[in-house]
Amino acid sequence: MIDHLSLGVRELERALRFYDAALAPLGWVRVWTRPTAAGYGAPGGEDRLALFATLDAHPAGAGTHLALTAKTTEAVDRFWAAALANGGVDEGAPGDRPRYGAGYYAAFVRDPDGHKLEAVHHG
Repeated sequence: MIDHLSLGVRELERALRFYDAALAPLGWVRVWTRPTAAGYGAPGGEDRLALFATLDAHPAGAGTHLALTAKTTEAVDRFWAAALANGGVDEGAPGDRPRYGAGYYAAFVRDPDGHKLEAVHHG
């Protein structure tokens, strides 16, 4: 249904450090880079998430977040740790979220620009 998503960031290099590290445990890599933008997706594939540097980038609203599928609970754990080690802010440590459904294991962070991200494994 959704082909791709673009996020505005204030400092591209800072965002690249964060997203390179946080998305790696989920199997995503940077598939292209330009002076003011970059795209992430599966290795050898097209971008599904693009970052664009803009001076007027504004963080997403409080109710907006991007949920990314993780293949294992360990990948969720590694996503969360990598995100925090690279400028992310904790919005919910890895763990079971039974209120979202049986086998729902997730972690939540905010990137350096305030975008809320979730890594989720459906066990």
